[in-house]
Amino acid sequence: MNIVIVDDHPLIRKGLSSILINEGIMNIVGEASNSKEALSVFTSLRPDIAIVDLQLGGESGLELIAEAKNQGVVCEFVVLSSTSGEEDFKAAKSLGVSGYILKESLPEELIHALRMISNGRNYFDQRLFEAIFKSRKSTKATEDVDKLTPKEMEVLMELGKGLSNKEISQILYVTEYTVKKHVSQVLAKLNLADRTQAALYANAKGLVRYVVN
Repeated sequence: MNIVIVDDHPLIRKGLSSILINEGIMNIVGEASNSKEALSVFTSLRPDIAIVDLQLGGESGLELIAEAKNQGVVCEFVVLSSTSGEEDFKAAKSLGVSGYILKESLPEELIHALRMISNGRNYFDQRLFEAIFKSRKSTKATEDVDKLTPKEMEVLMELGKGLSNKEISQILYVTEYTVKKHVSQVLAKLNLADRTQAALYANAKGLVRYVVN
């Protein structure tokens, strides 16, 4: 996979490059320190994945992603952030980013995240989920996991991995229609609005275990 790194700190860019360049399937094809450079790099190099810092000096990484998409750039965007703010995460999700990773992550976590994203999955840092649900711990959604049936719990765990109904049906050996019914029950019993909230909930509760190769 071809990767571009966008960060205003040269040390961060070089550090990420050093981590990823040792992975045989990862090629660092370009770097950028600001939005203008990044848009030029996206257009000329056409990367598979762009790792974008949330704060690009005085610029916004999210605004850069929005502008790139407006210009027709086609790649998977991964936000790299030093904070776990819910509003930033919601804004990133609304832009359709494929990943949101905290800078405190271990190199192995970043590599695992990029591998997942290159295989068509999303990856959102579990520490982000934990921070969001800690701030919401007084809501019903943090209290009712015991209401789920064993099969609903299995579905919730797979939702936490960002899987589609089709993928879940293949893993659990049930029909997509059955999965859809289970998802509806999970959302209703946990007082959650959508699949994204279910994924956040599953990760915050520690129900999801990713295997890092």
